[in-house]
Amino acid sequence: MKVVILCGGYGTRISEESHLKPKPMIEIGERPILWHIMKHYSYYGLNEFILCLGYKGYMIKEYFSNYFLHGSDVTFDLTNRNKMEIHSCESVEQWKVTLANTGLDTMTGGRIKRVKKYIGNETFMLTYGDGVSDVNLEELYEFHKSHGKLATVTAVQPSGRYGVLGINEESTVLEFVEKPKTLDVWINGGFFVLEPEVFEYIEGDHTSFEGAPLNKLAELGQIVAFKHAGFWQCMDTQRDKFTLESLWNKRQAPWEVWECDR
Repeated sequence: MKVVILCGGYGTRISEESHLKPKPMIEIGERPILWHIMKHYSYYGLNEFILCLGYKGYMIKEYFSNYFLHGSDVTFDLTNRNKMEIHSCESVEQWKVTLANTGLDTMTGGRIKRVKKYIGNETFMLTYGDGVSDVNLEELYEFHKSHGKLATVTAVQPSGRYGVLGINEESTVLEFVEKPKTLDVWINGGFFVLEPEVFEYIEGDHTSFEGAPLNKLAELGQIVAFKHAGFWQCMDTQRDKFTLESLWNKRQAPWEVWECDR
């Protein structure tokens, strides 16, 4: 099964870094967050990726074209026409990556429709290039197959930005809860499973996938939520990046389901 990753946005809310590189290339632990997302899918045997490029997409192309160099010892022989010899490298990923130019200002739905030719007439997965989770992708897919609808979206509970106090009727503080999950509120966490028929609901480049297409699927009863109560974090701001970086550096990253020698 192919995995489509939306990598074309401007990332304006994390402009401290996105003015230099596309958001999916912002690093967590010296690795682009895109790498973390792909490693998660690869752990479940999903190794064929289609990346929808836009803003500074050439940087993502350069990253994969030089992938071996990022983790290798290498010698450049400048006296011999700059001959390159790779001495050692990290374990080779079993990835097949298609990098598709989907336009600078194309909306999310338009980007998805532009890569239809690479997907074909088959079920595929879709996610955003700026969020990590420990969602079980095997269970997600089995859930999708079980209900027979056109789309499954992973629903997650966002954490509150501020901590809350547990207070009884006498105003005694019983507990401090740091960044609690918002009770009874579920949001779009990405990590979709989609049937190819969803392309029929995307009009063109100007279509936001989160707008008319998903609303129409909901109206027709063709989208079902897979509730994930575990870890999920989108990297929208510099504050989010620091949170993810801290978890990774402390070896407490819940999304690191694969074995990683680091």
